[in-house]
Amino acid sequence: MGIVVTARHTIHVGVTGHIQGDAPEGSYSAVFEDDGDTGYFYALDFGSGGQPIQNALHIYNAASISDKHLPSEVKIGWSVGGEKVVLLINGHPHAVFDFSSKRGYCRTGFPAPSPESGWTGHEWSDEAIELFAEQP
Repeated sequence: MGIVVTARHTIHVGVTGHIQGDAPEGSYSAVFEDDGDTGYFYALDFGSGGQPIQNALHIYNAASISDKHLPSEVKIGWSVGGEKVVLLINGHPHAVFDFSSKRGYCRTGFPAPSPESGWTGHEWSDEAIELFAEQP
């Protein structure tokens, strides 16, 4: 997977905190947040002129994670062009935002994107990982 990691942090599931990773270039950013009950991944565009949060993906319910007592490494990685971002937890992809096609992917498929946002998807597909394939 060809990514540029712009944020890396060790967390404990269910402990309040957030991690922000900005795109290597441009106005996009992504934030992973654990509010103590749930984990969410947010797509932000600081160049949109309005509300920067463009989309949100549910990652987990803390109460459902059996090994939450163990530390987890969270990474936010971007495609070289800075239009696609992946959330990795312990090296495993949990969510992807593709800003260029306004498409989100997450393992829970929740919540559905708001129709007004212009974003589609949220269901997981392994083609989300192919978005980060290194180009020859």
